Amino acid sequence: MATNPAPTIDQVLAEFLDLQQAKLAKSTYRKYKEIIELLQICLNNYGHQALDPAERRRFDEAFKAGDEGAFCHLFGPEKIPGEFGEFLGYFMIRKVGYGGEALMRAAGTVTKKLALWLAERGYVTAEAAGEGVGRASDATRELPRAMRLGEILYRTIDLYAPIDANRLADEDYIEDYLTIEKVERGALWFEGGIGPVKVPKEASDLAEVGWSVSVALGRTRRGWQLLEVGNVYP
Repeated sequence: MATNPAPTIDQVLAEFLDLQQAKLAKSTYRKYKEIIELLQICLNNYGHQALDPAERRRFDEAFKAGDEGAFCHLFGPEKIPGEFGEFLGYFMIRKVGYGGEALMRAAGTVTKKLALWLAERGYVTAEAAGEGVGRASDATRELPRAMRLGEILYRTIDLYAPIDANRLADEDYIEDYLTIEKVERGALWFEGGIGPVKVPKEASDLAEVGWSVSVALGRTRRGWQLLEVGNVYP
């Protein structure tokens, strides 16, 4: 007797959205649809990095043949929860970012609901769903705060006299992704004991040890100063 083929990621995500559309308000559903579409883009662009050799050969063959959505076309829903870290911790910050705090919060909410639904339907194990829910819950809390911190740090650049980075010695200029090592009221220290870097109190209230910041710092006789600020990664 023939058996039905296992559903693909695309098929399962479409099923999830169909169910949400039937019970959510139109505005809420549009947000769910946007997040799921972003998740698919992330999976198709980065999911192949975690494939085993045989899976990677299948993916490469399809992708080289012109299937840009090969990851979601070929593989099943068991691949989804393991990519939540990439989606929430990198993609939504580095590649999206435009949607502000509301979109970041929605990303955590939707992925959490998706993880629970995948387990309810038997598409993933309860353990895998639990790990996905944990990452999604953290993201719901942390992503909006990280975005606010980045915005405040960026505005902080204009609070101080400008520094010409070209006139600084090599040891007095740093441009890198730096991890926050210490937080005090109105000041941050980065890995390697770089600091204090003066920041507004509202920034130090948001910052957490272990978060990373794309930043350029310059040091003068007044100490370290923010020169450029990019993304904050919780």
